[in-house]
Amino acid sequence: MKLLCLLSVIACLLSATGCASLAGRAAGGFADNLSSAIRNQNDPETVRAAAPAYLLLMDSLLQERTGNAPLLGAAANFYALYGVVFVEEPVRSMRMSERARDYGNRALCARDDATCGWRDMSSDEFAAVLAGLDEDDAPALYSFALSELAYLRAHSDDYSALVELPKVESALERMIVLDESYEHGSAHVLLGVLNTLRPPSLGGRPEVAREHFERAIELSEGRDLSVKVEFARSYARLLYERGLHDRLLTEVVEADSNVPGLVLSNTLAQAEARKLLASADAYF
Repeated sequence: MKLLCLLSVIACLLSATGCASLAGRAAGGFADNLSSAIRNQNDPETVRAAAPAYLLLMDSLLQERTGNAPLLGAAANFYALYGVVFVEEPVRSMRMSERARDYGNRALCARDDATCGWRDMSSDEFAAVLAGLDEDDAPALYSFALSELAYLRAHSDDYSALVELPKVESALERMIVLDESYEHGSAHVLLGVLNTLRPPSLGGRPEVAREHFERAIELSEGRDLSVKVEFARSYARLLYERGLHDRLLTEVVEADSNVPGLVLSNTLAQAEARKLLASADAYF
């Protein structure tokens, strides 16, 4: 199930809000510096090797700060990233996504206890609760939605879990209302993916997806190369638009990846763009 590509997740780890909170409350400037080092690392394997230590650090901090929403959100983000991007074994990926989901749920609940029982709510009831959130809740809401998507990706064979998808979509739509520019417009990217999960004949909404992808490119001023990769993968391949597909990916390959705060994401995007271009003849 193509629910959440690895490049869509990168932005979640790089949440300045979560890392700044971790720095301020736990380790001075250490976490801020570590986050910056990760974001600006052009060797993904270095991040892969170092990530487990950071995961354990956040677990240990949360043993004392069980209700700290920013720290819970940062932990949800990082577990989602690691489980989707760097873990290849399905069982391990499932475990990581379960931890991410737990932290993401707790982060949102810590911000507003009206959200705590969201699984027992109808979609309309949950939408009403979401309407009560404000801009300060945006980071926790994003971590919630992202960790839920990571969980659904890792548990794609569990069709009972997919009933929660409309609620996650509602959370992302509310996120856009609260702060659409958060994480370079990543909520738009995720909604673009969600709207291309099915072809038009089965209820998919690719033109809505295209609007989300184009808005994400606009919000990041084209600097976040992962948006164009997902636009090509999710939309152009779905509708067999070879021209758009190749143009987007060529732009990614030829772009300067050295954008402060997006070096890791862009490095991964360019590697993925090359793979998609190499497979285009066979696909189209």
